[in-house]
Amino acid sequence: MPGALSRRSALSFLGGAMAVAATGGAVATGGGGWPAAAAAPASGPGPATGHAPGPGSRVDSLIGRMTLEEKLALLHGAKDPHGLGQAGYTPGVPRLGIPPLRLADGPAGVRVTRHATALPAPVLLASAFDPALAREYGRTIGREARALGQDVLLSPMVNLIRTPYAGRNFETFGEDPLLASELVAEEVRGIQGEGLIATVKHFAMNNQEHERESIDVIVGERTMREMELPGFEAAVRAGAGAVMGAYNKVNGAFACESEPLLTGVLREDWGFDGWVMTDWHAAHSTAAALGAGLDMEMPDGKYFGDALRKAVANGTVPEAEVDRAVGRVLTVMDRFGLLDGGAPPRPGRDPGAGARTALKVATAGGVLLRNERGTLPLTGPAARSIAVVGPTGSIPFVSGGGSAHVVPDHAASPLETIRERAGKGARVDYALGEDVFGKKIPGSALSPATGLEKRKVAAGKSWTYDGTLTVAEADEWTFVLHFSGPPTGRPKVLLDGEELFPFRPGLAEYFTGGLVSAAPDGLAVRRAAVRLTAGKHRLKVTAKSGGKGLTFRLRRTTSATRAADVAEAVRAAGAAHSVVLFGYEDATEGRDRTTIALPGHQNALIDAVARANPRTTVVLNTSSCTSMPWLKHTGAVLQMYYPGQEGAAATTALLFGDANPGGRLTQSFPVSDDRHPMAGDSRRYPGVNGREEYSEGVHVGYRWYDAEGVRPLFPFGHGLSYTTFAYAGLRLRRRGSGLEAVFTVRNTGRRAGAEVAQVYVGPSPDLPLDQAERSLAGFRRVHLRPGQARKVTVRMAARALSSWDSERHGWVLGTGRRTVEVGSSSRDPRLRGHIEVRHGS
Repeated sequence: MPGALSRRSALSFLGGAMAVAATGGAVATGGGGWPAAAAAPASGPGPATGHAPGPGSRVDSLIGRMTLEEKLALLHGAKDPHGLGQAGYTPGVPRLGIPPLRLADGPAGVRVTRHATALPAPVLLASAFDPALAREYGRTIGREARALGQDVLLSPMVNLIRTPYAGRNFETFGEDPLLASELVAEEVRGIQGEGLIATVKHFAMNNQEHERESIDVIVGERTMREMELPGFEAAVRAGAGAVMGAYNKVNGAFACESEPLLTGVLREDWGFDGWVMTDWHAAHSTAAALGAGLDMEMPDGKYFGDALRKAVANGTVPEAEVDRAVGRVLTVMDRFGLLDGGAPPRPGRDPGAGARTALKVATAGGVLLRNERGTLPLTGPAARSIAVVGPTGSIPFVSGGGSAHVVPDHAASPLETIRERAGKGARVDYALGEDVFGKKIPGSALSPATGLEKRKVAAGKSWTYDGTLTVAEADEWTFVLHFSGPPTGRPKVLLDGEELFPFRPGLAEYFTGGLVSAAPDGLAVRRAAVRLTAGKHRLKVTAKSGGKGLTFRLRRTTSATRAADVAEAVRAAGAAHSVVLFGYEDATEGRDRTTIALPGHQNALIDAVARANPRTTVVLNTSSCTSMPWLKHTGAVLQMYYPGQEGAAATTALLFGDANPGGRLTQSFPVSDDRHPMAGDSRRYPGVNGREEYSEGVHVGYRWYDAEGVRPLFPFGHGLSYTTFAYAGLRLRRRGSGLEAVFTVRNTGRRAGAEVAQVYVGPSPDLPLDQAERSLAGFRRVHLRPGQARKVTVRMAARALSSWDSERHGWVLGTGRRTVEVGSSSRDPRLRGHIEVRHGS
């Protein structure tokens, strides 16, 4: 990346006032809250609003009194003697009154070993297109984290959804930088308004899990500035106290030791005065990282512990650089009242309040993708005769795996809430459809016929089975191992001499999904699909118990068991008026998806059930976009992502029409694996020889579909309602350095509902740059009663009209005649107009 530009110089490229003249008779739209180019860090409520101490302040005084050992203790993680299972800890300096810091994961709730509110995944929050709701979401996490003894939240994540395969797509907001910027800023304000330090992550270009610890992202300056960095900039301007560096490299340098990023962009351009920490085990050096702008190594001190002490002693690292990093940590702590006892008292947990927010977010973010033949809402006969199908119909799907996993206070299953809502006299049947936990291996297939269904091994003992598995005909078997205790203590299963469940390296064992990796009784689960020939196979199981004993079982699914499950689901569907079929995809940190198709044999299940009953609604609990080869046979599709602990209640309210779907897609849904921006180019994803090229430039997400003329399955911004909306009367006017669009939205149906009015701006004819055909420039969520009309004003900031000039290293206004559209998605313009944008004096 080119050398750093001073913050003052970079901001000056936007110039002075901009004049905008509307063409005669045109109707146009605008809007948006992109971070203003010259705005200072925003002042939200609570203790995060203070300013950094100046020279001679409390921070300077403390640094002057600290030993080198005490300084280093603030710059790397340590073991917490009183931990709650949180991600990180620094011990502080007790003799100087510097308290410890406890750092917890929390993209969708506080990740500790105690109960916390399991909120919907951020991608579902984003689907509401509601910045105020994002602030409430942040407040809930902030309040709970402080109640649970935490000081720093390792969230929010604002990396864009670039590839549909990225395993953490559910932890972030979407594919559009303006939407991400608006939401992350408000979430940060909500978190920090409760006295908790927010950490925006992963800085930067961390858009996949595949080879995430080593991949070198090759990206142009303009692509970076226009696509990936705006969300981070918005978080900084909202006052985020900390930034987490990413694992990956960016243009040849690890992100956690990239001076252009950590110093040039973050501090010089944006004026960030907080501290930068590594992602866990993402440090690679001592002097280089500290000099580049890294302040804290997590979760231990491999590079910033003894190695840094020695580097200071031998003169390799000036102690002034240590002081600088310590000062940044202490500055944020002081801002939050942690150095003078000024922090507000820790609140008590309020599970009821958390549950209300979780329900509100899940209900607001649910996206109705399809609704044919009046399939939804379920009313009349449709509400009194229902077949619920799918494993996630009877098991609560709360969250994804890895850092996003939360231990909820409670979580009902959709089957429970649907039955309760349908009421007495209604018939709600259930069919499994797809078995994710396996069925007992019959004793007749084993010789000796020792049962493997439930074995208990006493503490300190071992147990071995060494026998023969006889398979009647060639088939694909999925072996499913259930076991208690840590992954390192699970039984060893050899089939024909090969280990079925080898221990995965690094943290892969611990980054498992949130649903299918744990059985309903709490045992951990691992799976292995194997093609078996007819005949005999040697099966050996060795189980060694630790100090607490071991419980395990070995199960399987086969073509025959799958066919029986599908047949049962088809019978249930045929006997019911309506079907609600739950589809799932279980994603986790540390692992990318290999396809956008639903896992297992769900596509065949959905197709069979929908053909048996066209009044089938498919509810999707997936991390990201999904292909739908069965779509034309279904009546409705409701996208609920990972909906949190109140997901079943929210889903049921939307199905029965107690709430009107108002969510919109924040990512484009491709038709198939070969029809999206990453398809057919392994250099873009997953990378070649350790290099990943962002050769799509600014054409991320819906911009790529427009540029290539590819029709998505569902476009960015898409979402249906149980009512209808009409747009009229748009006009543009100048407002400060941007535009203001005024238009009317009317609810023309019979139900109250929310519409998300989206404003898109076309390219500038005066900029000799490759530009998007349309880019989101603003949006507004509008709640309307039946027949109600409301005049809506949406602002388009100057940034939304500008592009990054890589030669001048700054933003330039896109002058000339610009096309502006307003509508219900990126592919559904209801009104269109033109406007002349020009530089003013």
